[in-house]
Amino acid sequence: MIRDPFERLGLDREVLTVSQLNGRARVLLEDVFSSIWVEGEISNLARPASGHVYFTLKDSGAQVRCALFRNNAARVRQALRDGLAVKVRGKVSLFEGRGDYQLILDTVEPAGDGALRLAFEALKEKLGAEGLFAAERKRPLPAHPQRIGIISSPTGAVIRDIISVFRRRAPQVELNLLPTAVQGREAIAQIVRAIEKADAQGFDALILARGGGSLEDLWCFNEEAVARAIAACVTPIVSAVGHETDVSISDFVADVRAPTPSAAAELLAPDSSDLQRRLESLQRRLLLRMQNRLVHDRLRLDGLTRRLRHPGERLRQQAQRLDDLDMRLRRAFEQRLNQRRERLARLDTRLAAQHPGRTLALLKQRLDNLAERLPKAMRDTLKDRRQRLQAQVQMLELVSPLATLGRGYSILLDERGQAIRSAAQTHNGQRLKARLGEGELLVRVEDNHQTPVTLSLLD
Repeated sequence: MIRDPFERLGLDREVLTVSQLNGRARVLLEDVFSSIWVEGEISNLARPASGHVYFTLKDSGAQVRCALFRNNAARVRQALRDGLAVKVRGKVSLFEGRGDYQLILDTVEPAGDGALRLAFEALKEKLGAEGLFAAERKRPLPAHPQRIGIISSPTGAVIRDIISVFRRRAPQVELNLLPTAVQGREAIAQIVRAIEKADAQGFDALILARGGGSLEDLWCFNEEAVARAIAACVTPIVSAVGHETDVSISDFVADVRAPTPSAAAELLAPDSSDLQRRLESLQRRLLLRMQNRLVHDRLRLDGLTRRLRHPGERLRQQAQRLDDLDMRLRRAFEQRLNQRRERLARLDTRLAAQHPGRTLALLKQRLDNLAERLPKAMRDTLKDRRQRLQAQVQMLELVSPLATLGRGYSILLDERGQAIRSAAQTHNGQRLKARLGEGELLVRVEDNHQTPVTLSLLD
């Protein structure tokens, strides 16, 4: 027999079998989550011959197995298939044989507005990131309005309710209706034009109103074009779309959101008696919610009290872990400190080796040595160059024709300044220049003895 699942294990360290553990976990889950609603998408749908239905219910971040037994499956009118968005009701349980956590269902309903909800949340996140919902851009409503524009359908109870409230509370206020469709695709452009037109007419405030309906019926008030038209409107605007529980993008962008069209009229035409009644109503609602919250928290506290384990064991474990972490921290700190000391010593040694004073001393010593070697090198180089020059001068004098000319010889040069080396290079009557050891002479060839002499045989 399974005992109370919240009962703490015995002081003698009771050891459970796997079956006992799974049994207690199942009873615990079924006791806490006896009947809950969950929304998600069907996947891995299976229909065995037993008539039971098994599938996985998932969303973008998690999944849970579900079981719909034959008697409850027969009452489901919707044709179940993979990918279908549904809302299910049942209890959380545990399949003890495998230890798998699952939902035992008794009701499955379609979640038809899932796509619209996703679009709603996406646009809400986008406009919120742009600051269209920011409180600092909200304009306060006028305390005593004189002219009010109403953007709504000219037919239906909404306009009559608004007129009735103003007639009863503030008959002196001038009301102007800007008729527009409030449902369907054509309503989007009409609402945008009506807001722009009303904003240009100098009203003290505007009321954007529509009666209740499904999410699809109210969808034109969740369109981006309408939201941006409301954000661009300079005149303070009250959004009163649907019933109190209905929430639209227009409510977030508008300066004030009213739960109903009548409430919007009351916001712009308040009186003391109504404020007193509203205060009493809010007081009653607050008291009721506080009572409900206290009951809920009391039940939750009772459940937590039964599940609460003695903190002594946890504190001892945490104290032991704290000691271990403290020792590890000290060792790590000491090790890191030693590493930093060793590295500092190495850097200090390298810094001392690379100190600029030592380098400057070496460079100065080298400069002094070079300064001593430079004059000697210059003297040696000059002496060597002087000796080589003298030797070359002596060699030049040996081969110079000037020495030969100085001994009484001369050099004959033709008109082009070429030296005459043989008589064959001249002709009779040619003028030549004779270069002497000192000065020059102009001479003429009388006979170079190159022409043969012919003697007459008759002479």
